[in-house]
Amino acid sequence: MSDRELDAARITDPALRDAYRHCRALNARHGKTYFLATRLLPVERRPAVHALYGFARWADDIVDSLDPGDRTADRGPALVRLQERLEDGLSRGHSGEPVVQAVADTARRYAIPHDHFRDFMTAMRADLVVTDYPTYADLRGYMHGSAAVIGLQMLPVLGTVVPREEAAPYAAALGVAFQLTNFLRDVGEDLDRGRVYVPADLLAAHGVDRDLLHRCRDTGRPDARVTAALREFEALTRDVYRQAAPGIALLDPIARPCIRTAHVLYGGILDAVARDGYAVLHRRAVVPRRRRAAVAADGLARVAAARFRHGRTAPAAAPPAPEPRPVAGAARRSFPEEAA
Repeated sequence: MSDRELDAARITDPALRDAYRHCRALNARHGKTYFLATRLLPVERRPAVHALYGFARWADDIVDSLDPGDRTADRGPALVRLQERLEDGLSRGHSGEPVVQAVADTARRYAIPHDHFRDFMTAMRADLVVTDYPTYADLRGYMHGSAAVIGLQMLPVLGTVVPREEAAPYAAALGVAFQLTNFLRDVGEDLDRGRVYVPADLLAAHGVDRDLLHRCRDTGRPDARVTAALREFEALTRDVYRQAAPGIALLDPIARPCIRTAHVLYGGILDAVARDGYAVLHRRAVVPRRRRAAVAADGLARVAAARFRHGRTAPAAAPPAPEPRPVAGAARRSFPEEAA
């Protein structure tokens, strides 16, 4: 299947094909639900999604592997080296580092503004030193680079039936919704890494602070105050999903089933968290396999219907696009992970 994707995308250089295969392996291994949704895209567009996911995952792993008690140690330089390789790869359209090679090629083919990648790296650097966010506005500022720009990177790959700038706010909102979902699901894991992404003022409104979160984590006992705070965070996240939903209809019809499937599956994580009593400090909520299979089957049916009605719309990965000029002002990490 990987060779079929690469052939369809007209990726012929052996080293570049290996780079894309490496990114595909990262997507398949770490983003199982997202990988499933990606399989609903036209075959020629999948390598670009693998490249974007692979790069985001690589940067994320650098940040998450840092000892929470020593954030500025040797992982800081590793992130600096990654940014240097990224900048060089984007400017030259080539890199000796496979993940950068694939993402630089994708940026060139789809004319993805380079500032989206720079903003993402700014958010990654913030994770080395910022351990919590006083308000939701502060968190949204961080998520511009860690999540919203991922939706904006994806938009040229997916294609739109309206001018791209009209669809952009919805794509950014969906990236934010996915990440807020991850934050809720991973409260306990992030706390172990020394980070709290639920805004401090939301927690404080329910009488919750970091110390209480640690006590609940250590004892394994629920606390009504924590549950109430997490329920409010869930409601906030669902509102962002509602804001993002109209954007699906603005996408290329052949790409809509992929994003609709991702929207439903990751929204389902919120249902799983609620069913589990908001016990995210103690365990990760799981979307039942039966539910995932049903959503995937629906996605396949929608793909078949879209292809029947619209055919295979113009392959976005046809001839390589000219190197894009950086776009000024493009003001926890982005790509969703496994939902189960």
